[in-house]
Amino acid sequence: MSEPVLRLALADDQALVRKGLAALLESLGGLDIVIEAADGAALLAALQGTQVDVILSDIRMPVHSGIEVVKLLRARGDYTPVVLLTTFDDPGLMQGAISAGAQGYLLKDAEPDALAAAIRAVAAGRSLVSPQSLDAARRVTAQDDAKPVRLTERELAVLRLVAGGYSNKEIGRALNISDGTVKNHLTEILARLDARDRTHAVLKAIAARLL
Repeated sequence: MSEPVLRLALADDQALVRKGLAALLESLGGLDIVIEAADGAALLAALQGTQVDVILSDIRMPVHSGIEVVKLLRARGDYTPVVLLTTFDDPGLMQGAISAGAQGYLLKDAEPDALAAAIRAVAAGRSLVSPQSLDAARRVTAQDDAKPVRLTERELAVLRLVAGGYSNKEIGRALNISDGTVKNHLTEILARLDARDRTHAVLKAIAARLL
């Protein structure tokens, strides 16, 4: 008996990557791309009028990152399974994805069959996350005392984009501030959170429920 055809939403701001991934997935059989979006806002809008079985989204996108998309979906009561894709094996991003409510987190260099299997796994109600990376993220979080800390709205905006995988230059463009101002905000964020680096800051912010 053949497996049921799954309806997918696919989001990636790079058109060539998005089109290539869509063609690849549909060539595997049993996967139907019914939504394609170039940014998080377009994805959220399309999902309001179209039901899908699984959402496959790049973690780094304009307007709303993949992590932000998951948070906004969950906030409006949409619990469609989400698999986030990234080019970075970053425990901070993984922890952010899991905390937001994503069911899967995969590197973009995953084998096509592995990606298809992941999509079917989350559609069936399972979670697909690398145990080694998840354990590493949890260990880092557990090492820190979640001391009360306050960040300004602008600092939180910067940190959310950091959690979404954005570079300083991309953060600057998104918030309409200079690279130097972004660096200043990051310096202040690291100091306030007593964090070693960007990833550590994201993990500590998640532990403190700031993100």
